[in-house]
Amino acid sequence: MAGDSLIRVSGLVRVFGATRVLAGVDLEVAPGEAVALLGANGAGKTTLLKILATVLRPTRGTATVGGYDCVREAEAVRGLVGLVAHGAHVYDELTALENLRFWTALAGQRRPPATLADALADVDLERFAHARVRTFSTGMKRRLALARLRLARPRVLLLDEPFTGLDQRARKWLEGALETHKAGGGALLMATHGLARDLTVADRLAVLAAGRVVLDTLRAGLGIDDVQRLYAAHAEEGP
Repeated sequence: MAGDSLIRVSGLVRVFGATRVLAGVDLEVAPGEAVALLGANGAGKTTLLKILATVLRPTRGTATVGGYDCVREAEAVRGLVGLVAHGAHVYDELTALENLRFWTALAGQRRPPATLADALADVDLERFAHARVRTFSTGMKRRLALARLRLARPRVLLLDEPFTGLDQRARKWLEGALETHKAGGGALLMATHGLARDLTVADRLAVLAAGRVVLDTLRAGLGIDDVQRLYAAHAEEGP
């Protein structure tokens, strides 16, 4: 792969106690590319995303984002990545608008009220701008977390089950936002269990099993049945 990859992982190992979750992962994602990370529960998908987001440190191996080491240059990496974890990670006691204000303040940004309102409108939450997030459904909290992406505009998106809990409107917005992100030269790594519509924006499929990437293939030309067959053949067997 080209040397200007935005994400580069080599020999990545992560051990929790006696459990080796990642056992030597190698993976690269280029600018303008989206990779769907597939694997069974416990395969290490979320662990890999957290290492790239500098939330976890690897036991061995290297991971870089934009050429910056995720351990030694964590602060620089954090300026490049946007992580939407499986949980929404929103603040229940704040309103939707207050959540966006808080996030932008943490990032050292100053955004006008109209920009924050537009971000909420994009995910169909403008009517709930002043509602406490504790009253939101799981899907609404998920959409609020996604509104942050519009504001942050990171070069690298790390998404854990991004379509979970989204209605049709929010799914359509997210697909469009991810395509726009790629068109602008950004990179996307998306962990998902979905083998159908969740893969629409993916250019490549990477299957994690037994702590390693056991399949890395282009998605173009693969139908749903093809993806399911490849997944079944690799996700359970491992290397």
